[in-house]
Amino acid sequence: MQLLSRLPRWLKVVGMLSLIVVVVLGYIGWDRFLRAYPAQTFDDPDERFKYGSIGAEQDAGIPYWIFYVLPRVFPDKLPGPGGYAAFGVTWEQGRELPIGFTKRRIGFDRVANNCAVCHTASYRTEHDSNPVLVPTGPNHTLDLEAFFRFLVDCAKDPRFNADTMMPEINLAADLDWIDRLAYRYLIIPITRKRLIEREAQFQWIYRHDFPEWGRGRDDAMNLTKYFMIRWPMDDSFGPTDMPSVWNLQKYREERGNRMNFAGDSHNAYSVIIDSALGLMGAEPKDRDDFLGHIDWLHHYLTTKPAPGYPFAIDKAKAEQGGQLFAAHCASCHASERTGTVVPLAEIGTDRERMDTWNAKAAAEANKVVEDMGIERKGLVEEPLTGYVAQYLDGIWLRAPYLHNGSVPTLYDLLLPPAQRPGRFHRGYDVYDPVRVGYLTTGPEAARAGTLHDTAARANSAQGHDFASGLSDDQRWSLVEYLKTL
Repeated sequence: MQLLSRLPRWLKVVGMLSLIVVVVLGYIGWDRFLRAYPAQTFDDPDERFKYGSIGAEQDAGIPYWIFYVLPRVFPDKLPGPGGYAAFGVTWEQGRELPIGFTKRRIGFDRVANNCAVCHTASYRTEHDSNPVLVPTGPNHTLDLEAFFRFLVDCAKDPRFNADTMMPEINLAADLDWIDRLAYRYLIIPITRKRLIEREAQFQWIYRHDFPEWGRGRDDAMNLTKYFMIRWPMDDSFGPTDMPSVWNLQKYREERGNRMNFAGDSHNAYSVIIDSALGLMGAEPKDRDDFLGHIDWLHHYLTTKPAPGYPFAIDKAKAEQGGQLFAAHCASCHASERTGTVVPLAEIGTDRERMDTWNAKAAAEANKVVEDMGIERKGLVEEPLTGYVAQYLDGIWLRAPYLHNGSVPTLYDLLLPPAQRPGRFHRGYDVYDPVRVGYLTTGPEAARAGTLHDTAARANSAQGHDFASGLSDDQRWSLVEYLKTL
């Protein structure tokens, strides 16, 4: 204190001013880069599911204005015209962002994803009609692989720089001078660096010896391997359809039910946690806040009912089909066996999804989550032996069929495997109420969809050959009954 009192007055003033400058700059830095503002709240649970934050903006978020201008700066890297709509995202009229995209201010506005991006279905009755949206249904139009590649390819392009992007941002945004400087000198270069760093985790989606996932599919367990436990890339490849996530209370762990197509998880709570961690790409910043989102999602998804079939049903034919269902289908799909694993030798479907995962991977993934201090029963630390016999509630909206989505309609699924379509387009959202599925042929289906070839790796339409002995009239009756589930 004596030394301080002996300092010249001018030095004290300079010191005080310097301290004020440091405090002000520190506050500005915290406010513009780190300060977490409350996420938007929703009274309607469906709206919260579609647009509510689960905390992914912190580590996996893309700065809002970069996200906004990417399609303008890099239209050549989109899979087609229409900006982000080219990826098959579901977008409600008048909304700022597509369903499943969240916006939250953490220093600056950031965009991330929630579960609804993959789990909101849409269908149209005619080509020019408005889509009907069904939260918790499978998003069969989403080209997730193309979206991943788009982000990395943009970041690797020399045009991803402030001189190119800032003029586009300035056309759309009224940023103050601090944000303009932040975007130019920090946010744009840091975002580019972080996206390029993720390229190594995405290497397997650039392999030319693997077919495209196509619309409505993802390679879920490889995503877990390469993103959660950071395994080196191997030769496994097992894309599967986006699943429906409604009415999860039907899965009963005490009855031996397993979750996911290959039965690699014990219960819905674990699946929700693992899926959310995959979206976040990192350990939650606030564990209690994260688990609060999980608890809400678990309640919402376990109690959300499957949607009823919206078109006319021939009741007499459905009654006949019900008898056929009891004789040919109920032993797997309406019995104690439902929700349990059917051995691969019995079901006979494509084995590739099963081979993407093993007991060692499950143990390592469970350890990663345990080290985060998050308790869940987790992934099954056993070899996978087959695929889960599916519950059929809302089966009408879950096309294409089989775990890998290689059969376009329910009617096709009841045909002998050799008679099922070998090539079709998936991702068109006009509904076919006759065959029960989506339209997969014609110019509009080709324009909107991606070509699915059942001869390609992991795309086999073989197996599930349990209705070959039926007559064609019996198949149509069974299809009519399945509409009622």
